[in-house]
This record gives sequence, structure tokens and C-alpha cells, in this order.
Amino acid sequence: MSVPWWAWLALTAAIAAMLAVDLLLHRDDHVIGLREAATWSAIWIAAGLAFGVLLWLWQGDEAAGAYFAGYLIEKALSVDNVFVFALVFSYFAVPAAYQHKVLFWGVVGALLFRFVFILLGAGLLETFFWTAYVFGAFLVWTGWKMAFRHDAETQPDRNLVVRLVRRIVPTDARYHGSRFFTRIDGRRTATLLFIVLVAVEATDLIFAIDSVAAILAITTSTFIVWTANAFAVLGLRSLYFCLAGLLRRFVHLHYGLAFLLAFAGVKLVLSETPVGKLPIPLTLGVIVATLAVSIGWSLVATRGTAGTGSRTPTGT
Repeated sequence: MSVPWWAWLALTAAIAAMLAVDLLLHRDDHVIGLREAATWSAIWIAAGLAFGVLLWLWQGDEAAGAYFAGYLIEKALSVDNVFVFALVFSYFAVPAAYQHKVLFWGVVGALLFRFVFILLGAGLLETFFWTAYVFGAFLVWTGWKMAFRHDAETQPDRNLVVRLVRRIVPTDARYHGSRFFTRIDGRRTATLLFIVLVAVEATDLIFAIDSVAAILAITTSTFIVWTANAFAVLGLRSLYFCLAGLLRRFVHLHYGLAFLLAFAGVKLVLSETPVGKLPIPLTLGVIVATLAVSIGWSLVATRGTAGTGSRTPTGT
């Protein structure tokens, strides 16, 4: 798929504009309510779907199908990101009014991470055929880990990156409003909110590897992989505020996500065998059916419990 430079420029400008609007409307650090979160979720989802339709009109069925498949996988994996964000915010007792700011800059970092991983991953798959076997095995292993080791205890402050930042950067173990940095005794000091941001970025770095590899199993077009990731990640903040109170009802969703990761791994390996790439309609069908079954199973299992079941969120 050949994409002209102006398309990349237009896409970058559109993403920057949407982020600027989001930042402007939330500059007062107010608590995000369910109604506001639902409205923004609808806006981000509509933007993602509209781009898919635009891609269909511009590049045809195959490109649009690959985009929608990648978008669905990234959106599904974003739910597990939400579990981790909830854990981090609870662990550090982050005031609700400051959570949006952390997630906003966390999303900016996530977009940058994913862009780098997409360029590297797509380049490797195009250059070395055996990379597909490595990525495929990694996705199958990640799926197994998510399915059978998903309840492992996680402590965000013991994250290697968080500990490294605390050693290098002077930090204060308190919140100073919504500031990431402040001055104490004339010295520029990182606040606890900055440590929370580092914890969010560090955990998302792991998710970025999984999600990018999963979408590369569908297509190696950097434009499609990047747009699917970008539009899914842009709605991550509003998705968090929509689902934060419902997370404990998704007790079996991780099995569905684990299956999708393993399926992507097998699909990637098959692409370098006589079987070849699996059809996009088949991939879309598997993704939709898997999500429907795992979400339905979760809701039926927790019916009448008001979300009292527990599942400790962890990164993969």
C-alpha cells in the first residue's frame, strides 16, 4: 500500500488537533464523570470508524478490513490497559481530578512508543522472513501468560523504570496539585504525580509491544498499523473513565484477549508457510466472536454480584 507524504502529514495534523482540543477542554483538572466519559468515548470511536470508511473509499476493501481488524484488536487490548491504570491509580491513591492529566500525557507517550515499534517491527518483517516466527512465538507465549498468569501480584513502585527514575531524579513523595515538578528549597523536584506518569508509561511500554506485534500479524503496512493503533489509543482515557467502575465484571475477558494474541501469533507464522495469510474477513470474524463470547461469559458469570468478583490487573 503506497501512501503519499501528504496523507501522513494530514493524519499527524488531525491527531495533534484532537489532542489539543482534549487538553484545552480538560485544562481545569476537573473530575471526569460517566456522562462526559461516555460522550468522549463515542466521539473517539466515531472518529476511528469514520477513518476506516475513508480508508475504504480511498484504498478499497482489503485495506479497510485490515484497519478494522487491527483497530478491534487494539481496542480490545486497551481494556487490559484500563485494568493496569486502575491498579496504578489505586496503588498511588491518585486524586480523581488529576487522573485525566496523567492519562493524557500517558497517551502521548504511548503514541510515540507505538510509532517507533511499528517502524522497527514492519521493517524487520519485510526484511527477514524468520522475524515472523519470532514475533509469532512471542505472541503465543504472551497469550499463554495472560491466560494462566494474569492474577500475579503487581507492585507499580517496584517497576524497574520507576525505581531508576527515583534514583536519578530528586522526588517528593507527595502530590503538589496537578504539577509533575515543583521547587522545594530552591531545587527542582519531581512530584508523586510524575512517578505515577512514569509507572503508567512503563507498563504501557509492555502493552505496546504486544499490540503492535498483534496488528503486524494482520498487515505490515505501517500506515494501517499506525492509524489502527492511534485511533484506538486516542480513546483510551475516556474508556478508562467509562469502565473504571465496571472492571470487576470482566472476569473472563482476559481469556478472550489471550486467545486473540495467540491467534495473531499463529496467523503471523502461517503467513510465512504455504498456507499464507489468512483472509481478512476470517480474521475479523474471529476477533468479533472471541470478544462477544468472553464479554458475554463475564457478564453472565457476574450477574447479580454487582461486580464484587475480583481480578488483579497485571501487565503481560
